[in-house]
Amino acid sequence: MPRRLTAPALADEVIRLDPLHTSLAPEFAWILQPDEPTARYTLIPSAPTGDFLERWLGRYEQGWDDGTCAGFAIRTAADGSAIGFAAFVHLDRDAGQAEIGYVVAPAARGRGAAARSVELLTDWGFGELGLERIELRIDPANTASTRVAERAGYRLDGVLRSVYFKESRRADVAVWSRLASD
Repeated sequence: MPRRLTAPALADEVIRLDPLHTSLAPEFAWILQPDEPTARYTLIPSAPTGDFLERWLGRYEQGWDDGTCAGFAIRTAADGSAIGFAAFVHLDRDAGQAEIGYVVAPAARGRGAAARSVELLTDWGFGELGLERIELRIDPANTASTRVAERAGYRLDGVLRSVYFKESRRADVAVWSRLASD
């Protein structure tokens, strides 16, 4: 049975998270030319095809309707410009668990937007969605995302060896989690 999600008002003094939809494609054009960290550490293809962005945004638009994921544009509070993406990329409310993913545009990195986004999503997940466990899955070589996990209060559960596969490349995945009881 579909379990439509209602988009919350998620913001702090620096960023706000607005629900993703396909009309935002022009603001996310930078994803079509991913830099090395985005290509290496995310599921975004290294060379996205012409319809990738619309399909990707459409997945999150559909996720709001069926409750399977919840994607957001990360926007600056100051001027509302889109500087990244954050989402419950996998959401299972029946099991009370989810996985958060994010990517920040290269020009906006290093200012805490990813950590702030993870904190806002974590609070929403445990509060309004009633989740019990939230995960971040991070390549252990991705030191920037490791710092995001630590700043947001996530704990390292362990490393899954050679589980990530993308474009003929395999990598380990560190699983970080927070529990509602933490």
